[in-house]
Amino acid sequence: MRYAQHNPPARDGVPGTLLRMSDHVLTIDLGTSGPKTAVFTLDGHYLDGEFEPVELRLGADGAAEQRPSDWWDGVVTGVRRLAERGAIPDDLAAVSVTSQWSGTVAVDAEGEPVHDAIIWMDSRGAPDVRRLVGGPVRVQGYDPRKLRRWISLTGGVPSLSGKDPLAHIHWLRRTRPDLDRRTARYLEPKDWLNLRLTGECVATHDSIVMTWVTDNRDPTRVRYSDELLELAGLRREWLPDLVPATSVIGTLTAAAADELGLAPGVPVIGGTPDVQSAAVGSGATGDHEGHLYLGTSSWLSCHVPYKKTDVLRGVASLPSPLPGRYFVANEQETAGACLNWLRDNVLFGDDELSAGGAPPDVFTRLDEVAARVAPGSNGVIFTPWLNGERTPVDDHTVRGGWHHLSLRNDRGDLVRSVLEGVAYNSRWLLDAVERFCGQPFPWLNVIGGGGASAVWAQIHADVLNRPIRRVDHPIRANARGAALLAGLALGRLDADQLGATVPVIEEHHPNPSTRRRYDEGFDVYRRLYRRNRGLHRRLEALAGS
Repeated sequence: MRYAQHNPPARDGVPGTLLRMSDHVLTIDLGTSGPKTAVFTLDGHYLDGEFEPVELRLGADGAAEQRPSDWWDGVVTGVRRLAERGAIPDDLAAVSVTSQWSGTVAVDAEGEPVHDAIIWMDSRGAPDVRRLVGGPVRVQGYDPRKLRRWISLTGGVPSLSGKDPLAHIHWLRRTRPDLDRRTARYLEPKDWLNLRLTGECVATHDSIVMTWVTDNRDPTRVRYSDELLELAGLRREWLPDLVPATSVIGTLTAAAADELGLAPGVPVIGGTPDVQSAAVGSGATGDHEGHLYLGTSSWLSCHVPYKKTDVLRGVASLPSPLPGRYFVANEQETAGACLNWLRDNVLFGDDELSAGGAPPDVFTRLDEVAARVAPGSNGVIFTPWLNGERTPVDDHTVRGGWHHLSLRNDRGDLVRSVLEGVAYNSRWLLDAVERFCGQPFPWLNVIGGGGASAVWAQIHADVLNRPIRRVDHPIRANARGAALLAGLALGRLDADQLGATVPVIEEHHPNPSTRRRYDEGFDVYRRLYRRNRGLHRRLEALAGS
């Protein structure tokens, strides 16, 4: 594996000898539930795809881990299935990776993981990061001098929740000092997959951001800051070299190609994390064109032409994978994860009460049940904070629940209230993002698995009071963004062409008759957080004792 100084090729990494005439790109989209592999054209047209689930291990202490070997095995399985049915041409133009963000894979000098991957949901490093960012005087947990330097250089600040790679690294070093001698680099999940594909150990300007040690004041020249490395308590040699997302970082090695059943030498693009690839694949690529992602987690984002930070609401503009651009960064912890939890732990648990488990079309059925219930779920409100929250509040102890249940409520009310609860949280975030941008969104493109639901799209349109546009293949938006980045990297697309490549298949407009009901429900929703956050802290302490 290569750990020497990495010098990216000219023109954002497009060496003429690597260009191929094929229009096809293999994308790898590593989500929390597992890797999706797919074949796209370079202008984002989806041709075929596979999905392989992987295990997520959660612990009562805030642990959230996955095995990198499971990720790679899932990629290999998916690619081989695609190849077996002739979906992958012999002359692939490129491989492009996107993945879950804010995770940490500690690797040795050979690129092999020395510990299971700590993913974005893991909060065990919260005490470490709180000590790191604090001082004699604290403002919302931060030493004001440290806060000022982090924001001025990076655009953001380490999260007190402990869910950033900075916290993961310090937790590992504190609790597993035996790994120090073996650890050569700490990598994001995407960058570890690229290492497996090419043997090149690099990070992209956008993937490294959540370590909070790069100077992002010029998005075309992101670089490590010695001052921030010192503030963060990290060493430069622990981290990979940096390249643009639209670089060709190398080619598929013979070993990787043999495992995948592909030809060696295929160019591999630097790629980008899922939040950023979704921003591209949503089709909302112009400044202040918004999109709403509804996957395991959720976010509401857009591209902007400026670097800015709102510390109080946890919203910042960070480097985009699009050259010279910023995007608005934020994240809600759980969205589709709430539906998975409802399915697996309430309606169809693996126990004596649920023979046979959930039907294959369970989410279609949930939509049908929710559609029969009147807006407002007959007085029931669901708070979706099943793993704490990041934005618009940074609170890792808050937890979810159903509120105002009565004997007259049935499970239809419970199902619809989960959809509405996620939408209320989206509206809370919408308020923060629109204030950040200084203008309302004329519409929002909805993507992710939740973007396939017309019922959930209409609920969001009504709760947010904004038109919601469902785009073609919403669950493939991340991968489509990765394919479009390959088109940019290979010089086959221009950035101003990207939005036109994504078809809108249906637009949902707010229903005026629901306006008052959802305005009142949203007001109650926010009050539930403010009035109960102290109780959540006490209950979380009891749960961990």
